[in-house]
Amino acid sequence: MSAKVLERFPAGSPRGSWPAEEYAARRRAEGEPATVVMDLKSDAFLVVVPLGDED
Repeated sequence: MSAKVLERFPAGSPRGSWPAEEYAARRRAEGEPATVVMDLKSDAFLVVVPLGDED
């Protein structure tokens, strides 16, 4: 699956804080199919959307 990274968030956020999930939820509310994935190499959460045929 190919995906475009919209935003990166460090994994060390304060307890109870979910900035990547909140950002993805706002994008989904705007109609974008945003998903949060973990990048283990960089220890960060990535908000991604699948690449369409037009990209």
